[in-house]
Amino acid sequence: MFGQDNSASRIGSLTQLQWIAIALVVITGVLHVFAGVVEGRAPVALAGVGYAGALVLFFLDYRRRLLYLIGIPYTAVQFPLWIVAKSEYGIIDYVDKAVQVVLILVLIYLYLNTPSESTGNAATAAD
Repeated sequence: MFGQDNSASRIGSLTQLQWIAIALVVITGVLHVFAGVVEGRAPVALAGVGYAGALVLFFLDYRRRLLYLIGIPYTAVQFPLWIVAKSEYGIIDYVDKAVQVVLILVLIYLYLNTPSESTGNAATAAD
């Protein structure tokens, strides 16, 4: 009635590339939460929670193009932080960074190929 039916139908009409982005976000988000808990590093776990928040906004169809744009530096900034903060690197670290490289590329493509005036639920003055 108030856009909920529209959001539900939009979820069913996601492109294959959007589903790939969702899978990549889930993978890196879970790896960050796991690593943050195991290593006792709250900022790492919070980065994973940030990915979860982005997924919630995405599925609510809230300004997806903006989410793509914000997701690029959000993911990219984790590379230098990872290099500075880690002293030992394991296979999971490298898998996560590979996932993030692909995620950045997918987000760039989605951002560049999504119309700037999407039909997402943007807040208005009447809200």
